[in-house]
Amino acid sequence: MLSGLPAEQYAIKTGKHPSGFTEANIQTFKRQLKMLGFSFDWDREVSTADPSYYKWTQWIFKKLYEDGYAKLIEMPVNWCEELGTVLANDEVINGKSERGGYPVVRKNMKQWVLDIPSYAESLLEGLETLDWPESTKEIQRNWIGKSVGAEVKFKVKGFENLDFTVFTTRPDTLFGATYCVLAPENELVSKITTDEQNALVEEYIKLAASKSDLERTELNKEKTGVFTGSYAINPVNNKEIPIWISDYVLNTYGTGAIMAVPAHDQRDYEFATKFGLKIIPVLAGGDISKEAYTEDGIHINSGFIDGLNKEDAINKITTWLEENNIGTKKVNYKLREWIFARQRYWGEPIPIIHFEDGMKVLKDDELPLVLPELEDYSPSKTGASPLDKATTWVNVNIDNKEGKRETSTMPGSAGSSWYFLRYIDPKNENEIADKKLMEHWMPVDLYMGGPEHAVGHLLYSRFWNQYLYNKGIVSHKEPFKKLRHQGMILGSNGEKMSKSKGNVVNPDDMVKNYGADALRLYEMFMGPIDAAKPWDPNGIEGSKKFVDRVYRLYAETDKIQEKENKDLERIYHYTVKKVTKDYENMDFNTAISQMMIFINECYKNDIVPKEYALGFLQLLNPVAPHITEELWQLLGNNSSIAYSIWPSYDEEKVKENTFNLPIQVNGKLRANIDIPMNLPEEEVKEIAHKQVSSYLEGKEIVKEIYVKNKIYNIVIK
Repeated sequence: MLSGLPAEQYAIKTGKHPSGFTEANIQTFKRQLKMLGFSFDWDREVSTADPSYYKWTQWIFKKLYEDGYAKLIEMPVNWCEELGTVLANDEVINGKSERGGYPVVRKNMKQWVLDIPSYAESLLEGLETLDWPESTKEIQRNWIGKSVGAEVKFKVKGFENLDFTVFTTRPDTLFGATYCVLAPENELVSKITTDEQNALVEEYIKLAASKSDLERTELNKEKTGVFTGSYAINPVNNKEIPIWISDYVLNTYGTGAIMAVPAHDQRDYEFATKFGLKIIPVLAGGDISKEAYTEDGIHINSGFIDGLNKEDAINKITTWLEENNIGTKKVNYKLREWIFARQRYWGEPIPIIHFEDGMKVLKDDELPLVLPELEDYSPSKTGASPLDKATTWVNVNIDNKEGKRETSTMPGSAGSSWYFLRYIDPKNENEIADKKLMEHWMPVDLYMGGPEHAVGHLLYSRFWNQYLYNKGIVSHKEPFKKLRHQGMILGSNGEKMSKSKGNVVNPDDMVKNYGADALRLYEMFMGPIDAAKPWDPNGIEGSKKFVDRVYRLYAETDKIQEKENKDLERIYHYTVKKVTKDYENMDFNTAISQMMIFINECYKNDIVPKEYALGFLQLLNPVAPHITEELWQLLGNNSSIAYSIWPSYDEEKVKENTFNLPIQVNGKLRANIDIPMNLPEEEVKEIAHKQVSSYLEGKEIVKEIYVKNKIYNIVIK
């Protein structure tokens, strides 16, 4: 699955079609995955850049368009001139493009968007059914940003029939609203700005356009703004209050306008203090001469809601607003439309034709709409797509009507929003996938992915899947039943791997020098799967030594025999139990640690029962498939270890010989691990050090205390 900006940038630099670059990368990744022994069904391989795949991406877009969820609208977007394209909010970091770090500005453009906000409530409800990390679910909840409040109309003084609406979660504080703020992009600004303020307002609008939404809403940034010269009428007391513009108000959230209650909101308080605006307390408590009072209190200075608590005041004033046709109860979401167009070449063509009298979506039998080849793939600095250059492709005549194809392409997140469905039935030419197959395989049992995708791919996939579910096309409402995150492997300097930093570890080199099994084992042994871990060149050396040690036990000793050995009985059954449990919990590092302990015990004994030797290979196989397959055959098996039955354990032979060892560093509990009773202190020490290695790094160990079968304490400085 490869598409998007990297291939596009390659095409621009070289003049070569990006499909060659894409296919070469696919082949490299395939070779490396096979080299590392990953067990994939390659008959189910898909590429989002293949027309036979993106035919169905276009088909889903078509359905969304027909149902009113795909729209072409004028809106402010994140424009990156260097990349020549629009970027989604999750592709902009600190005002710069995620890829390349180029400046991003706000610019009004016609854009295709998908109406994901209409699914906001459904997406929130679905989270409650998922076995996902709570932190990730909370990220999505915050991104969707549900809030319950009221929309309130404010008339503009001196303008007949001109008003604006604000959304507030605290309509009970309306009596304390002493000014209003509009987003600089709000269309009302040009209508109400006075001649005296016009130059300052226009200058401020240009400044705001150069900032990202994140920069504009940063709580700790300096408060800036300009007075428009006009006043609004506070609907609850008919007082005139000034209308300002400020970049901390976004036109894409709520109504693009807010009422400011500086006595009870710190950001409004700082703004009012800076510009000398009135501050009127409407909740009893605090000292507004020093800061805003943001707790709850009995209402004061609030007319007919004086003396009421928060809940009663909100209910009473909302009813009053509705009775007087000034406002209404409202549920609002922060979630914005998904910008679904990119002004670049390498993406799925949008199957739309524009005519003078409207738009037409292509018929099913006209899909896939395939990209034309170009001589020049470079984007325009004006916002025009590279596809505008393909005039014979763009210009069409249908039923004697002249039309133009849509020249924006879909984002990379389009094809990745449903690929899991195509894996089920990748060669089906008649539908996304067979319904019976989808009923059998969906939802995905376990999805491993980085937390950085929480508000991008993971949210978009849920939206598309829920839409297809509502259409009766897929069988399950949620695509990913269980989600876990893998941590990033950092360079040896603790930073993200990058060619420019010279800290990239090439898997080809590692396999050549240490073998695929040693590399696999080391990556699983580095630490908890969800933690970021720096690469340690010495670590893979240790993994290679363990793999060699296992091989020598089986191939170069006569310890493995068709005999019993009671001395290994308990440690073997405990190892089977622990490794099985750890695998199920994805605690691979502690599973490997236990297997190392077992091998140590085997070397201390003259006889290793063949039953235990076979069982151990089965335990190690998911981590080190190559050597275990070879040794499995060496022990006389003709069939593959991959299809053997997982070993079982006898609980009675485990019970009294294990205990949970708490490991403390400077008196604070840092880890605990189940280990066999009565292990030699040196082995316990080795286990303890591995479990708390991150706390010991760079420190001097002053003392170590082991209370046998009870606790291990390390004192450092």
